[in-house]
Amino acid sequence: MNKPIIYQLFPRLFANFNDTRKYNGTKEENGCGRFVDITERALKAIVDLGATHVWYTGVIRHATAQYNNPAITKGKAGSPYAITDYYDVDPDLAKDEAKRMHEFEALVQRTHEAGLQVLIDFVPNHVAREYKSLCKPKGVKDLGEGDHPEWAFSPLNDFYYIPGERFSMDIDLQGYEEFPAKVTGNDCFTSHPGKDDWYETVKLNYGVYYQGGMEKQFDPIPSVWPKMLDILLFWASKGVDGVRVDMAEMVPVEFFAWAIGQVKKKYKKFIFIGECYDPSKYDAYLSAGFDYLYDKVGMYDYLRGVTSKGWPAEGITGQWMQHGDRRLPHMLYFLENHDEQRIASGFFCGSGRCAEPAMTIAATLHQGPVLIYSGQELGERGMDMEGFSGMDGRTSIFDYWGMKNVQQWTNRGKFDGERMNDAQREIRTYYQQLLTTARSSKAIQKGQLYDITYAQGEGFDRHKQFAFLRYIKGETLLVVVNFHDRAQNIRVRIPNDAFVYLGMEEKAKATATDLLRGGKSKLEFVPDGTIEVPLEAWKSVILKIK
Repeated sequence: MNKPIIYQLFPRLFANFNDTRKYNGTKEENGCGRFVDITERALKAIVDLGATHVWYTGVIRHATAQYNNPAITKGKAGSPYAITDYYDVDPDLAKDEAKRMHEFEALVQRTHEAGLQVLIDFVPNHVAREYKSLCKPKGVKDLGEGDHPEWAFSPLNDFYYIPGERFSMDIDLQGYEEFPAKVTGNDCFTSHPGKDDWYETVKLNYGVYYQGGMEKQFDPIPSVWPKMLDILLFWASKGVDGVRVDMAEMVPVEFFAWAIGQVKKKYKKFIFIGECYDPSKYDAYLSAGFDYLYDKVGMYDYLRGVTSKGWPAEGITGQWMQHGDRRLPHMLYFLENHDEQRIASGFFCGSGRCAEPAMTIAATLHQGPVLIYSGQELGERGMDMEGFSGMDGRTSIFDYWGMKNVQQWTNRGKFDGERMNDAQREIRTYYQQLLTTARSSKAIQKGQLYDITYAQGEGFDRHKQFAFLRYIKGETLLVVVNFHDRAQNIRVRIPNDAFVYLGMEEKAKATATDLLRGGKSKLEFVPDGTIEVPLEAWKSVILKIK
């Protein structure tokens, strides 16, 4: 598989052209993007950016204040991870609510015709407290149907229960009744969760007896396993090409080893991306069949530290090396997603431009996938007080809202960028060059990595600069990044070991082409030779050596 370049977007946010942005506003006041508004023109713009996949976030029907009890719904728009019906799509995203599934299927078809693959979220760990499927296929049993709520635990139950206790919170539940209480989604085994718990969700039971020493009762197969497999197969049948699995590490790996093989037997190229934050579990989840896993606590955290906290750039080497040749191609790199703070926010580094050196590394270091979040390529700041979500440096996933920078680019659905300013154009042009290079370069797609930062000496600040080679026969790339807040004339030494290990040919007279900003220069590309690379503050270069 070639390197996936994933563009994550919330249809609710991405295709919302209403710029009212009223605090805690309703859908009617602040607007809401729809499937039909993600047009051929919008998809072409995403392809032109360099993407190969689109991750449509918040597609499956989830709790909202309009259709569910507001007391146990986070925000008016609700959390897209509090699913109320695995077999339905969010009515907010439909032009004609009665035809909402047809509108989603048409979006999948448009996306494929644009040359992009479709990813959606699969949320296997928990569902909304008011889960009830109205759209499940005939003959399919609903979650919880047939449960014995008088049992705290049984592999025959789909949920965990707290017998004899009523669900309660330190708020007015506005008539919501739950007896006996179900266990809350973040493994909160109490009938009285707090405001910081995932109180709007309930935990699904995959046969792990949490209060019985984590005993695993998988024989016979727990009741919930085949139900979740059926849900995966349902979405695959709709033309979805893969799933980002929410909080995969909170679901036993044995379930995925059982389910993924069955999905891939029928849909051979179906992709599984796991949100997993525990490195000790990576090998087990990859062995279970996951194609890719988040590299959040490793590379993301370190790149953020170098960018915003002054951590030494040379430490990036240790982050990729910990995975080894076998695991590294399966690690998903990113600097933003819906959970993380925006780069341009005051909580990260205050400017989208400052992300360039880290983003260049994330997109080119190895052949594994890279993810960008809608608005990242425009310097979206995430510094709004939307409603349920406060000013926290993130774009709200709980409120009806419009992203200012995205709206200027989309220009009321024209997607022509006419309303963009120079700063937005500069950032987007950089991302376009970077991602199209990552998509088209054989050295990045399939070549070898050789980190040369260790070999640098005078004229190279290993605290603020980083350099590596990507090589495949016929194409040599030199990547150099500058985390310094001042322009630098960097002296990069190409060690003899790199020529030996990669099998590169020395070139006494070579031409270097800058793949990010154009321009050519003459240089010597020889063992232990030095190349001078001038770089502005917070800039990077990808030099193609010929």
